[in-house]
Amino acid sequence: MTTTLADALREAVVRAPDRVLIRDDTVALTATALLDQATALAQALRSRMQVGSVVSFTVPNWHEAAVIYLGATLAGMVVNPILPSLRDHELAFILADSDSRAMFVPHTFGGHDYPAMLDRVTATMTTPPEVVVVRGEAGHHTAFTDLLDEPGAAELPVLNPADTRMIMYTSGTTGRPKGVLHSHESLHALIGQLGTYWRIEPGDTFLVPSPIAHIGGSIYAFECPLLLGTTAVLMPRWDPDAAVALMLEHRCTHMAGATPFLEGLLAAAERAGTRLPDLKVFICGGASVPPSLIRHATDFFAGAAVSRVYGSTEVPVTTVGALGDVDHAADTDGRAGIADIRLVDGEIRARGPQMLTGYLHSEDNLESFDEAGYFRTGDLGRWTDDGCLVVTGRAKDLIIRNGENISPKEIEDILVTHPQITEIAVVGVPDTRTGERACAAIVPAGQPGPDVADLKEFLLARGVAKFKIPEQVMLLEALPKNDAGKVLKHQITATLSKEI
Repeated sequence: MTTTLADALREAVVRAPDRVLIRDDTVALTATALLDQATALAQALRSRMQVGSVVSFTVPNWHEAAVIYLGATLAGMVVNPILPSLRDHELAFILADSDSRAMFVPHTFGGHDYPAMLDRVTATMTTPPEVVVVRGEAGHHTAFTDLLDEPGAAELPVLNPADTRMIMYTSGTTGRPKGVLHSHESLHALIGQLGTYWRIEPGDTFLVPSPIAHIGGSIYAFECPLLLGTTAVLMPRWDPDAAVALMLEHRCTHMAGATPFLEGLLAAAERAGTRLPDLKVFICGGASVPPSLIRHATDFFAGAAVSRVYGSTEVPVTTVGALGDVDHAADTDGRAGIADIRLVDGEIRARGPQMLTGYLHSEDNLESFDEAGYFRTGDLGRWTDDGCLVVTGRAKDLIIRNGENISPKEIEDILVTHPQITEIAVVGVPDTRTGERACAAIVPAGQPGPDVADLKEFLLARGVAKFKIPEQVMLLEALPKNDAGKVLKHQITATLSKEI
């Protein structure tokens, strides 16, 4: 019986040593090659640090990330994936907060010099991590290839399935980021349920454009190939046309990502004149998902189930979607499956075997769980009559105008269908008269773009209460987003506050 990811890797080699687990832009990594490289790295790590130490990496969707992830796991370390888009301020906090002992970085990616950035960051640290450079000259740092070539003599530990295996920091859109802890058991529970609900079979192939430093990209790239017998095709940069070509070449059966990924893939497939005949499932979440997009994609990708889902780093895949039921897949965020969900005063609370084991700092747990052990998501929702969950927004996103609550997501879902709007985010802005007013940040479909009067007419025609109508419009070339496609509303709010 597989109890840890280390066991799963060794068993994968016994079952099919030449099976390709990971593909990227340079390498097709077999089970044997992954075990050999991960073992070499594990012994190098054990010669440098104690079991349980934190090993960080801010590497793009490259095969080396899998070697780092599995190498740290074999060595009994706690792996800490970090988004490559983060910079000095965020890295300084995460590395110090986690007491990271090793930090793997690319030499360059996207034109950015990572070793130089780490020089700046570590110069201010009392106990800096060892910096390891992947794909490029290491300079005065350690070269990744040198670690793999070190003679290995260190004994690797016997792992406990309940041990903390990963720490992943929340986005920190408000306040400081929090380190979310997961164990072998929590992640394996999640993967087992995905195999049940998402039509995943041995031999299936995931296209993975979502950052592997997010919980979604991480599990599709590192967990599913070992625990469910899949292959992961990694994309370092999102390019919809290239994604279609890769999916056709490798006969990809599964993909998951936020709204921009589904929108881009759909448009690229239409341009290429292909319905991606091998695609079985597309899971969409992480950002506002228009129901019309799910219906359009379901209709176009005739052989695939396309569904919204809901989850978080803390409770990954809280709902499992509504695969095969296009109306519920489009209009709701799916059914409870792996997680037990309840609503308390409209707040979504969840618990289950896939939930975090806790936060790095115990004080962060105090307000995060209720007396029954449910995680307090801070998200708002409602049940449909037939038991599906509809996420209506975040409690902290609520706009309170003249004592009336406005859910931004409700308004966004309607206005995104406006012919003059490509993307929209509704945020609250302080107002001396009403407490708050709603502002619509809009990426227009053309010029000059809609104004407040246009939005009012559109919303009133659809029976929306007057108090919910945005009182301000800000036109943007693009909404600020993180690498997973989540709109960074705090940046929009900060821009608006400067203009007041």
